[in-house]
Amino acid sequence: MTYIDDIDKKIINRIQNSFPIDSRPYKIIGLELNLSEKQIISRIKNLKKNGIIRRIGANFVPKKLGFYSTLCAAKVSNEKIDKFVKIVNSYSGVTHNYMREHKYNIWFTFIASSPDEIKKNLKEISEKTGVANILNLPATDIFKISAQFKV
Repeated sequence: MTYIDDIDKKIINRIQNSFPIDSRPYKIIGLELNLSEKQIISRIKNLKKNGIIRRIGANFVPKKLGFYSTLCAAKVSNEKIDKFVKIVNSYSGVTHNYMREHKYNIWFTFIASSPDEIKKNLKEISEKTGVANILNLPATDIFKISAQFKV
């Protein structure tokens, strides 16, 4: 497990919501946290390298842009979790991936240009990982909430 210090935690908490829309957002964040822009960038690169942060980007309503989204739940044995998560995270359409205490213990969201593309990708994931039990739970109603994970 990768260790993160209090400064990393402050950075993670800060960038999850109200990310600065500016040509130098890391400078603004640095000023708020009493760090240099260079320090913020360096720490974020390290957090990404260590898999703490997977991506930094905007969220959008997929349907309004002609995309489809689904929530997926997988039943993954403990010995396959690391491989499964790594393969799932390699797909650009995966926006969230997290573990739950449930028989379906890995949950992730998937966005693609069509329901067929999602099905194809889930079949690929299953073949690559040997995990056969992946539920595809397409969105029927959208409820936008702010998902922020306090570190």
